[in-house]
Amino acid sequence: MKVNRHGRAKVLTQSEIQQIFNHGLENDRDRTLFGVCLFTACRIREACTLLTPDIYTPKGLVRPKLILRKSNTKGKLATRSIPVIEDLRELLCSYYTFAGKTYLFPGRSDGHISEDSAARILRTACQRVGITGVSTHSFRRTALTQMSNAGIPLRVIQEISGHRNLEQLQKYLEVSEEQVLGAASSLAMLSPVVSTDISTEMKLKIENLSPQGD
Repeated sequence: MKVNRHGRAKVLTQSEIQQIFNHGLENDRDRTLFGVCLFTACRIREACTLLTPDIYTPKGLVRPKLILRKSNTKGKLATRSIPVIEDLRELLCSYYTFAGKTYLFPGRSDGHISEDSAARILRTACQRVGITGVSTHSFRRTALTQMSNAGIPLRVIQEISGHRNLEQLQKYLEVSEEQVLGAASSLAMLSPVVSTDISTEMKLKIENLSPQGD
């Protein structure tokens, strides 16, 4: 968990996500910005530099896929196209009238909102609802962990996350104590210990087979 900007970004619970979006973030721009991070698992820089024409058609309709251009991704590895799920589509529809002509989230940093500004907005929102350990990277870690917990193959998740390899991706994923306990508990089926009922039954059979005295 992040403490004074050090450590790993917190993985958010559903309750914490609801508090941040419903009571922490104060306007459509901020909810849409972090909604993009949550529902596409993108990095904050990728969200801040989204281009409006890559999100909306000329008629103002939300495109079925959100485009993260190679030039704005970490390592500039490849352009990614992420399907827009209904929750994100609703946020983008509501936000359309506020979108910039060039950048989806306009600002004074080369025409778009800066990563530092986004981080300040999120810190203020989390302070407002009393949640600690959160950073802009929390939405990415939360999304990737959720997909992994849902049983989505890592290779498929990698297509969304844009990680160079599976080893990098696995470092993002949160493992809960319940999952560790469940994994350990699954070993019970291998137990060589005979149950009491079976042991008693076998003992009776042996006694019945033994020679009876006169």
